[in-house]
Amino acid sequence: MSEATYAKGLAGVIAAESKICRIDGQQGLLSYRGYTIQDLAANSTFSESAYLLLYGALPTKAQLDEFDARLTSYRAIDDSVVNVLKALPKTTHPMLALQAGIAALGGTGEVPAGHDEANFDRAIQLIARTPTIVAAWKRLSEGDAPLAPRTDLGHGQNFLYMLTGEAPDQETGHIFDVCLILHMEHSFNASTFTSRVVASTTAPLDSAISAAVGSLYGPLHGGANERVLHMLDEVESAAVAEEWVMNALASKTKIMGMGHRVYKAKDPRAFVLEGFLTRIAEKTGGNENYRKLKVIESTMAREVGAKGIYPNVDFFSGSLYQLLGIPTELFTPIFAVGRVVGWCSHVLEQWEDNRIFRPRALYTGDESNTWVDFDARG
Repeated sequence: MSEATYAKGLAGVIAAESKICRIDGQQGLLSYRGYTIQDLAANSTFSESAYLLLYGALPTKAQLDEFDARLTSYRAIDDSVVNVLKALPKTTHPMLALQAGIAALGGTGEVPAGHDEANFDRAIQLIARTPTIVAAWKRLSEGDAPLAPRTDLGHGQNFLYMLTGEAPDQETGHIFDVCLILHMEHSFNASTFTSRVVASTTAPLDSAISAAVGSLYGPLHGGANERVLHMLDEVESAAVAEEWVMNALASKTKIMGMGHRVYKAKDPRAFVLEGFLTRIAEKTGGNENYRKLKVIESTMAREVGAKGIYPNVDFFSGSLYQLLGIPTELFTPIFAVGRVVGWCSHVLEQWEDNRIFRPRALYTGDESNTWVDFDARG
């Protein structure tokens, strides 16, 4: 194997074909099944976008009503899954609890791999139950009993209700739904590729999604929005934010939420999240973080914009979630609540024309060692 075929981290390597998501990093474009993320954020609902990703086309009114009914009816999780969560140490990270919970779901009705209606239905179950697991673990870890999901609330409203016991207003529920749409899909990122690799072995859907959660847990993938908040804590006020950025750049300190492996322009999702942040900040009076963020953004645009370093999806999302009353440790699990739609869509696409992933490694170890007995080993 020659070095000419080697790409560390598979950077730039095309590993499969996909009709699900298109990204143009130079232009800052993102589309699901041909629909721009701005179009979906302005006009779609969570369930409508989920249907689009799973089935490849926007639903008719009848199809959406039937899909909504299934999604709502599948929200509750089996007592055995709750018992698995109860058995975990209270210090377990929510992402590990989610991974365990989804793996446990596999034991409640495992479906063999295949691009068939049984797995489409299983995908809908996973999409419906992922937020229930996240909310159940949050309450269990605090010594509270999980709340049963409600069927009279939208997807985002119900999740926030299961966290707090209070149903948010429709505006907050809509904003949260759109946040989930923004996180639903992003082509062959690490967790999505993980789901397809596991699925390529024809392991069941639950196993592929559990593995994807584990991949998202890594701080190089999920969790960046949490680190943006930690960064903002270091910036005393908007008045000193420019000086803080200049000092950070001088010391080569990474500015969290800025830059992306794919985008060389402002992440299109960041525009939508910024709009929501301004609305909620004005509603709640929590404007200080937004003021800091805008100074950081403008300073970075002036200093390093020519290098293609602009806000990504994490830049505004953490501050928005904070104003919505969501605990910081749940930011990455919320990412999973949205991304489970994309993961399931990719697994189903993988099974349309499956071939197991089996890349090769460029061997760089010793070539000609000779066996040495214990008494001669150094």
